[in-house]
Amino acid sequence: MESIQTEREDKFDVDAHFELPTLASLVPTDGVLATSETDLISEYFDTAGHDLLRRGITLRRRTGDSDNGWHAKVPAEKARTEIRLPLGSGADDVVPGELADVLRGAVMGGQLSAVATLTTRRTVHSVSDADGSVVAEIADDEVSVVLIGGATGPRWREVEVELGPAGSESFLKKAGKLLRGAGARPSAHPSKLDRALSVVREVPADSGVRLLTDYLDEQVQAIVAGDVYLRRGLDPIHSTRVAIRRYRSTLRVFGSAFEDEAAAHLEAELSWYASLLGEVRDRQVQRARFAAALRELPSEWVLGPVASRIENDLLAEQIRHREAAMAELDGDRYRALLTQLSAWSRGLPIDGEVSDRLLVKLARKAGKKAIDRTKSAVLGTDDEALHRARKASKRARYAAELVAPVVDKKVSKANIKRFKMIQEVLGEHQDAVIAAGILRTLGARAGTTAGENGFTFGLLFERERRAAEAARDEASKLEF
Repeated sequence: MESIQTEREDKFDVDAHFELPTLASLVPTDGVLATSETDLISEYFDTAGHDLLRRGITLRRRTGDSDNGWHAKVPAEKARTEIRLPLGSGADDVVPGELADVLRGAVMGGQLSAVATLTTRRTVHSVSDADGSVVAEIADDEVSVVLIGGATGPRWREVEVELGPAGSESFLKKAGKLLRGAGARPSAHPSKLDRALSVVREVPADSGVRLLTDYLDEQVQAIVAGDVYLRRGLDPIHSTRVAIRRYRSTLRVFGSAFEDEAAAHLEAELSWYASLLGEVRDRQVQRARFAAALRELPSEWVLGPVASRIENDLLAEQIRHREAAMAELDGDRYRALLTQLSAWSRGLPIDGEVSDRLLVKLARKAGKKAIDRTKSAVLGTDDEALHRARKASKRARYAAELVAPVVDKKVSKANIKRFKMIQEVLGEHQDAVIAAGILRTLGARAGTTAGENGFTFGLLFERERRAAEAARDEASKLEF
């Protein structure tokens, strides 16, 4: 039976003669520090082109401790999700069908096979609180590698701090400070397999191209992770759409850096996929929004089956659109999109020289455009103008994120904060405008259906109209 868990850990590179510092300061009051040793054997699987690893995903078959089994680790925000299957789910050298299915989009039709076997001599220091719940495990690992075909790979030592059920971000910070004080260094590799295979992407000569490549690859990783989660029946739609927006924004703001035809085609295909997911996300947002609004109305103002009308109609639409999106995951157009994203990760179609200075200039231009559009939009009454200003603010924010490594830290943080604030205020306006339109449609249906009436929908409609006006007023008071 498949199971999942969220994993949050920090990894550190250490020398062979590294001395682990005393961990007593990490133990909570009345807590316990226990130590154990084990030998782990992890056989990793990937395609010949290391498609999984390039997307931050690892797939292994582990034996040696309580974690025995098949593990697929998929990136998530500030953590990783681990999909687990027990041993015996298939032949030792064949990836179980359940895992192969959810990784279809990530491997792009490639064949999964063993690429390396890692043997780890692990000393685990487990920190528990007074109730016996595990706060964290500090693992001191000595790793050796055998590559496919029998060649001997590198050997190294590393330390991992993995949070347990009772762990917290503050513990990670405290443990990290302790380890760095003893000479440990934040790991240069996201996983053991990455280090074992020495997968090093060819670094572009131009630093500007490196900025673009790193930022876009981060978004592709989120898009592919979303593919995996969708195939498992989970809900990564919001994070996937954010990654798509960031990618599309980069193509728009920094368009002069790319070959026109290639960028235009990719932007159009990303827009197509985003619209599929957007139909689902819009219903999710509005269902939650209307449910919250209904809870705030006096019960005597809720006439008829308003909640069921809203929930049933919007949920039915959400399910229909999700099914449509899921059907596309194995379609030719979607596969072609993933193929194009992979090709861009291997090498961006750059048009001419791209410097840091050029990217900063283009980011500033995007910022000016966002502010100009917002100033103009808040003076009028056109809802669409505010929506365009909101989209421009998003692009300005994402551009500021991309160039942050080469901009003064304080300036960068201020820019990102400013455009995020504009985006959020105008986002509330857009949400209210859309909500009002939906309520008008639902109210019309209720008003012509026996046993229902449109009174409550009218109240909710007026509420959204006023929310839109308030957001417009708030936007007019923003300091640019």
